[in-house]
Amino acid sequence: MESGESKILIIDDEAPLRQLICAALRGKGFKMLEAEGGHTGVELAREQLPDLILCDVMMPKVDGFATLAALRQDATTAAIPCILMTGRPDSAGMRHGMSLGADDYLPKPFTIEELFVAVQARLKKQQAIKQLAEKQLADLRSSISLALPHELFTPLSGIIGFAEIISGDIAHLDPKDISEIGKAILASSKRLHRLVENFLIYAQIELLNADPAKVKTLRQSHRQVARDLLEATALAQSISFERKADLSLELVEGEVAILEEYLKKIVSELLENAFKFSDPGTRVTLKSEIHPRDYQFSVADMGRGMTPEQIAGIGAYMQFERKMYEQQGSGLGLAIAKRLTDLHGGTLTIQSTPGAGTTVTISLPR
Repeated sequence: MESGESKILIIDDEAPLRQLICAALRGKGFKMLEAEGGHTGVELAREQLPDLILCDVMMPKVDGFATLAALRQDATTAAIPCILMTGRPDSAGMRHGMSLGADDYLPKPFTIEELFVAVQARLKKQQAIKQLAEKQLADLRSSISLALPHELFTPLSGIIGFAEIISGDIAHLDPKDISEIGKAILASSKRLHRLVENFLIYAQIELLNADPAKVKTLRQSHRQVARDLLEATALAQSISFERKADLSLELVEGEVAILEEYLKKIVSELLENAFKFSDPGTRVTLKSEIHPRDYQFSVADMGRGMTPEQIAGIGAYMQFERKMYEQQGSGLGLAIAKRLTDLHGGTLTIQSTPGAGTTVTISLPR
């Protein structure tokens, strides 16, 4: 990002220092905005959406920490990088600032060159993040345009085709044929329903992620006893794939901070992938463990596995080697599981060896 294109907001109650910093950065080609306090600074940030905020910590009424917290709680300003400036950079204060979402600290006094280096480094990092997000968005658009029409029309075509057979030639069909056609229509309908459901869930997740306050409430207000839900979901999936004998359960009791429907969705998607991408007669294992701060569970299969490149490229609406394996589905499952896990402050990790199997491990706060 060139300096002439960058807009920087400085929030500091000391007018001489604020004006000196503004003059120095204007001399480097930056566009500058000024605020004499935290409340004014937050309002100006919402109106002008600067590329970077420099904020003093020691200010009357609304200090730098409260200012940063207000910026991070507003969806319009939550992603703007912020450098805190302080004359007393103690480790406890720095940790507190970082926990609130500070991107860097600039100890006072600092030279103009130190200021410029810190500003440039933060803007370059923000530009790299922006470019990555734009690339992911472009990949997403491409995937949607290529995959979505096929995903919607495939089950719909099956429903229409079988419905035409029944409506046009039912007199020549015996009850067994009608039963088979009914089963095929039901399977296609369920597939279409799940596809639409996944798209709606993914959209819901993205809306939640854009509101830090809702994310905080979500993480703090729900507790779910995990073992029974995991077991019931696993049994239902194994039966739907006619592979109950392949399922191995090693579960322990524990609570997790997540909605029941979201936990069920995560487990269901991981198990569906495990059964779908492994052969009947091979084991699929659902295992859970309790750790001091997390409840961890994993789904392991002995299927085709994934390459490191495939794992790194996991995203919505994407499927690996679709033409080779002719798998049905939108490829949303693993992306939804990861996004739901992230949303609740957890982690999703994948260990996989092509041709040997995959283990997906979820850790959620207790």
